[in-house]
Amino acid sequence: MLTITFLLKEEVRELGMLKLRFAMLATLAAIIGLSTLFITIILSLLDVFNVLTLGVFVVFVNVLQWLIAPYIIDAIYRTRKVSKHEEPELHEIVERLSAKSGIKTPEVRIAQIPIPNAFAYGSPLTGSRIAVTTGLLNTLDMEEVEAVIGHEIGHLKHRDVQIMMFVSLLPAIFYYIGYSLMWSSYYYYGGGRNRRGNGSLLALIGFLSIAVYWILTLFTLYLSRLREYYADRHSASI
Repeated sequence: MLTITFLLKEEVRELGMLKLRFAMLATLAAIIGLSTLFITIILSLLDVFNVLTLGVFVVFVNVLQWLIAPYIIDAIYRTRKVSKHEEPELHEIVERLSAKSGIKTPEVRIAQIPIPNAFAYGSPLTGSRIAVTTGLLNTLDMEEVEAVIGHEIGHLKHRDVQIMMFVSLLPAIFYYIGYSLMWSSYYYYGGGRNRRGNGSLLALIGFLSIAVYWILTLFTLYLSRLREYYADRHSASI
C-alpha cells in the first residue's frame, strides 16, 4: 500500500513537472513567434537597413548591460567574496548542492544589507555567483538557508540569467522601434500630403510596436514566474 502511494505521488510530481515545462516552452514559443511575425511585418513596410541598425544597437546595449551587470550588482548590494575560512558552512552548502546539480561551484559572496535575500547572477566576464545577504543569514537557520541556496542553484543550472536576457531583448527591440517611429512621424506631419501620409503610417506602425512591446512584456513576466517555480522544484529535488 505504501509503495502504491509513493508511486502515485511520484507520478503526480512528474505530471506537474511536465505541465511546468510545457508552459515554459509554450510561453517561449509565443514570445519568439509573435516577435518573428511582427518584425517581418515591420521589415516589409519600412526601410530594412534602418530597422536592422536599430535592432543591432538595442542588442548591443542589452548585451553590454548583461556583461557589466555583476559589477553593478556588487556595488549596489555591497557584496564581497567570502572564503571557506570565513563561512565554512555556507561554502559547504554551495559546493554540495552544486555537485548534486552537476554544475561548477559558483563564487560565494555576502551582501551587506539587512533584508533577507539571496540571488544568483553572473556573466562571461565574472562567472557565476551566488550572494546571500547578512539579513538572510541572521534570520534563517542553515537548513532554511540551504533551501534558499538550492533555489538559486536551480537558476544557475537552468541558465535562467541567459534565457531571460535573451527573452527581454525582444520586447526592448519593439519598444525602441515603436518610440523611434512615433517620434519620426511628427517630422512627417509638418510637410505636404505625401509626407503626412508617411507620417500616419509611421505612427500606426509605432503604435502597434508599442502594443507588441506590452504584450511581450507580459509574456516575459509570466515566463520569469515559471522559471521561479522551476527553480523551486529543483531546490526541493536536491
